[in-house]
Amino acid sequence: MSSPASPPPAPQGPASQAPAQEDHTLSRGLSMRHIQFIALGSAIGTGLFYGSATAIQAAGPSVILAYLIAGAVVYMVMRALGEMAVRHPVPGSFGQYAARYLGPFAGFVTGWTFVFEMIVVAIADVTAFGVYMGFWFPDTPRWIWVAAVILFIAAINTRNVKIFGELEFWLTIIKVGAIIAMIVGGIVLMVIGVSFAPGETVGPQNLVDHGGFMPNGVGGLLAALSVVVFAFGGIETIGITAGEAGDPARSIPKAVNAVPARILLFYVGTMVVIMSLVPWNTITGDASPFVQIFSALGIPAAPTILNIVVIVAAISAINADTFGAGRMLFGLAEQGQAPHAFTKVSKAGVPWLTVVVMAVALGIGVVLNALIPEDVFLVIASIATFATVWVWLMILLSHIAMRREIERKNRPESAFKVPFWPVASWAATAGILFVVVLLGWFPDTRVALVVGVVWLVLLGVGYALFVKGGGRHRPDLDDHTALITLPRT
Repeated sequence: MSSPASPPPAPQGPASQAPAQEDHTLSRGLSMRHIQFIALGSAIGTGLFYGSATAIQAAGPSVILAYLIAGAVVYMVMRALGEMAVRHPVPGSFGQYAARYLGPFAGFVTGWTFVFEMIVVAIADVTAFGVYMGFWFPDTPRWIWVAAVILFIAAINTRNVKIFGELEFWLTIIKVGAIIAMIVGGIVLMVIGVSFAPGETVGPQNLVDHGGFMPNGVGGLLAALSVVVFAFGGIETIGITAGEAGDPARSIPKAVNAVPARILLFYVGTMVVIMSLVPWNTITGDASPFVQIFSALGIPAAPTILNIVVIVAAISAINADTFGAGRMLFGLAEQGQAPHAFTKVSKAGVPWLTVVVMAVALGIGVVLNALIPEDVFLVIASIATFATVWVWLMILLSHIAMRREIERKNRPESAFKVPFWPVASWAATAGILFVVVLLGWFPDTRVALVVGVVWLVLLGVGYALFVKGGGRHRPDLDDHTALITLPRT
């Protein structure tokens, strides 16, 4: 990848392929299975294993409908991002697309909002990792585990991107395996009639026997929807992988088409099994449903097994967050919207300085997390909620602008066009805007909208003070044909 002032690299034949040696070239080392599991793993985190109780309490069994509605919106976001990623497989992904099709300021805000989201989420995950390790080593200071995982993730992310992809692949295999085991185990418990509550029968009838399928009405469904949407946060990381995919024209479409259905299966399947085994109004969140089910199956080490799974989920999330934030910073630097030093890469084709910055940010964040009051930290962390909505909205609007330009300038049609254009794209955009309204409507999530607006104002000031000339998008974004044939290295 060249610097912003130089032309895009020319295609090379197999004989000329070599490890990335130049200052501004990323290595294309991610295979199709890497990309599919990175996207899958980034949207399956500790929230599913521990945090699903909140959504269940709000909507009851109708939380299943909330997951289906959110899943439909996520699918359109993924398809829009997929079309742009195949057409323009560049580092920085949707940050670069927003700058190209909506203007430099939109790209600046989108890129930096995503970076900040990744930092905040990763800070929460490294803190959680220390808590989880305390399950086995209660006398060991938590900061030792936090420092250890930060150094481990930094080491992985400074190696060739293929190593990162392999780690994410195996970590996701463990997470998915735990979910499948829970679903299958839950079905077995229903067949043999094991009950978790005295006098309560088990089976699908529990989905309607306790106040109906929608016990808290439409209001409860909407309250859950504003929470459920963010369970899918992070799935946009698939766009970040396009800049290092060995064959983006083939791997991105397959991943985009496969991942949403698999995630819906895991989330919806998990919710159906849990609420069939346990009446929804008895789910308090005090204990993980996974522990309950594994224990009922006669597995005495259920808490230990779950602790291993959530540790894996935390490491996977920190790894993916570090990767995503680093590549976004690389793209911002190419646009002149971040320090130019972030474009320098190692001989392995990795932007090493962005990894160092992420490691330092995580270290500082953990210190702040220990020092500042908890309520202040929660206010800061709420930007992650707003950031997910903002990034998805920018993806959809960038895609709509790109489609309009293709039609207006009679450019070649995309190889991976979104379905049902333009109706589905505008419907998904309306859905995202509706979620923004929900954020402001419910008191529990209102702080996310307030903090988000403040964040946008701060970015506006930063843009005016530090970005000279507004920045610029990559020149090769003007001609998609130069990108589909980018070389593998």
